[in-house]
Amino acid sequence: MMRIHGFEPLARREAHTLILGSMPSRESLRQARYYAYPRNCFWPLIADLLQLPEENYAERARRVSLMGYAIWDVLQSCSRASSLDSDIVESSIQPNDFNLFFLAHKQIERVFFNGTKAETLYRRHVLDGLSANCQGIKYQRLPSTSPANAGMTATQKRAAWRGILLTR
Repeated sequence: MMRIHGFEPLARREAHTLILGSMPSRESLRQARYYAYPRNCFWPLIADLLQLPEENYAERARRVSLMGYAIWDVLQSCSRASSLDSDIVESSIQPNDFNLFFLAHKQIERVFFNGTKAETLYRRHVLDGLSANCQGIKYQRLPSTSPANAGMTATQKRAAWRGILLTR
């Protein structure tokens, strides 16, 4: 079983919202892009909600960042036999440094988890170690955009993900 390493965050310093996955899939790692698996509905859903034109990955990522959204994963590295979250070897988990991230991105007010595994990993491996300056952050789990989450329709996922939109 190979040890895999995630990506740097897609984030500008003035980001207000962080969207967290667990760990990139094999396809994402191969392409060096967040949510690259073609059946993952993350990018179509985000493009729809944020009213982004259909563009290449680099331009979509740039526009999402300019709108104040950051994208990252809970884990910096782990061992995993497949792309499934259930295959992550618990003893191999190395979370990302969220204290450093939140120090550099002081305007983050909200964290959304892309699925149950991302939330579970964060609460188990990150939350208790956060510094006091992270106390006001609000957290919400959203349904996974992975095709493995077949229990929800795209319409149901979109309705749940509307929560990422700012209501100021």
